[in-house]
Amino acid sequence: AQVLTESGGGSVQAGGSLRLSCVASGFFVSVDCIGWFRQAPGKKREGVANTVASHTDYDDSVAGRFTISRDNAKNTVYLEMTSLKPEDTATYYCARGGNWYSCPPLYDIESYTTWGQGTQVTVSS
Repeated sequence: AQVLTESGGGSVQAGGSLRLSCVASGFFVSVDCIGWFRQAPGKKREGVANTVASHTDYDDSVAGRFTISRDNAKNTVYLEMTSLKPEDTATYYCARGGNWYSCPPLYDIESYTTWGQGTQVTVSS
């Protein structure tokens, strides 16, 4: 079975940092696309960042503040979040999508087919 497990969420003040982890089992993050998404209460789920092989992509709202990275030996993808803002408050999910060495666009959420359970990030002003 393909399973994704997120961790690392928490509560921080604006300007703070958090690192989210997404551990994969049943497939390899070295060849498959992993994306990070978030959903705030009452809002649609939105793409934050994705990565496969040497490719990375970021939503404009987080570019320059968030960094997605991968540790193939641990089969884990990270989302390093800095300069956090209250509007970053949401439940963050990682998801697998696309085919080998190919990432669906961040707006193409339906192409991400395996999802974790989510981890809550709360940023206070």
